[in-house]
Amino acid sequence: MNAPYPPPPWHLRGTLHAALWPVRADRLPPWPLPPGVRPLRLGRRRAVVTFWVDYRPGGTLAYRELLVALAVRGGGSVGACAVEAWVDDPASVAGGRALWGIPKHPAAFVHDSPEPRRLRTGVLVDPAPTDAPDAPHAPCAPLPTALHQPLVRLPGRVPLRARLFQPALPERPHPCEVPLRLTGAVRLTRTRLRTAPGAPLDYLAGLRPLAACALEDFRFTIAPAEPSQTA
Repeated sequence: MNAPYPPPPWHLRGTLHAALWPVRADRLPPWPLPPGVRPLRLGRRRAVVTFWVDYRPGGTLAYRELLVALAVRGGGSVGACAVEAWVDDPASVAGGRALWGIPKHPAAFVHDSPEPRRLRTGVLVDPAPTDAPDAPHAPCAPLPTALHQPLVRLPGRVPLRARLFQPALPERPHPCEVPLRLTGAVRLTRTRLRTAPGAPLDYLAGLRPLAACALEDFRFTIAPAEPSQTA
């Protein structure tokens, strides 16, 4: 029987908006991490990165995503753990969970441009994620939304390599590491977030990101998962 998702690697393309948030540890949910992986410490704060992504036709799949990553140390390396994710494509939900241990859940997205050169993105998620019973997200109003204002575009295209350290999920019962490769044109941006208690990203309510940028016309490769080396 064929799997309900494409095999790895996935080659994706599109545009993303990323923001870096220094957050006090006591504000964050108790996200599970793989054995031997610890949050990267910024004093009493942790580094959280949000990604609002529009994966466009021409890649392995086309869908929209809100992903939250926690900066971590795994062994002697610095990387990230994808701790929350919502997408509007069932193949991405199933593949993300089974192939890479990324806790994806279904969602509906809203994209609009309230003012020239600005983009608002919002997400409505399903309540009570099955793998996080201690911290369910109930439907709420207003929806979690982010307003992205483009600023200066940097010259050239920037190549990036990173690694995810993912814990076990029911669909993938062993921790794994995921090599990532990304290239795109970088534009500095200003991001503002609006959320509400009990909604996704409520731990960022009232905060401002330390930095934000967009990666335009990116090419992104998610390689096959590798066994964890941190346990």
